Amino acid sequence: MARENPTWGAPRIHGELLKLGFEVSEATVSRYMPRRRTPPSQSWRSFLRNHALDLVSIDFFVVPTATFRILCVFLVLAHDRRCIVHLNVTEGPSALWTGQQLINAFPYESAPKYLIRDRDKIYGAAFVRRVRAMGIEQVLTAPRSPWQNPYCERAIGTLRRECLDHVIVLGEQHLRRILREYLEYYHSSRTHLALDKDAPESRKRESTDEGKVIALPMVGGLHHRYTRVAA
Repeated sequence: MARENPTWGAPRIHGELLKLGFEVSEATVSRYMPRRRTPPSQSWRSFLRNHALDLVSIDFFVVPTATFRILCVFLVLAHDRRCIVHLNVTEGPSALWTGQQLINAFPYESAPKYLIRDRDKIYGAAFVRRVRAMGIEQVLTAPRSPWQNPYCERAIGTLRRECLDHVIVLGEQHLRRILREYLEYYHSSRTHLALDKDAPESRKRESTDEGKVIALPMVGGLHHRYTRVAA
């Protein structure tokens, strides 16, 4: 698994082994992993913990293309299961466009109670009106304090490290297709530390007598899902 997925660390591989029915400690997995320097984990504020079921966070990040265009990716993340509930790409974001993305993400009165965002000017008057009309309370982070939106920042970092840093983006449609393929893997297969090493769409824990382990390539072979099949 470490050889086939060079961006995976011991916790990720340990999560996959648990899903395959292997009773092994994370310390044992770490013993066989190359040592890498990793930044310390950010602490979660009590507000984020206490309102996880009612919270979503949003943010933009940019992706350059092979022709030196800059594309903006808008992301909406639900905190409770770390699900990326909406993601879209544009070359020219506006407050009106961003507000429409929230409507697309939460149709039919499914809007959350709280929305965490930064103070970027892209969230202008048209966006604020849309949010208020949906009955969502905005929670603004302090200036230049990305650590106050940690879940969203971490999801963006994951998208970069595990997907976008390894591909050359040709254009908007190409980027949408890449992100769609990665999100399928992210939601259905990728284990998360915050979910007790389960996937956002919960994976069944397999037993050792269900058959041999096979690797299913995902995201063009950049990642793999491991499962058991009967001989």
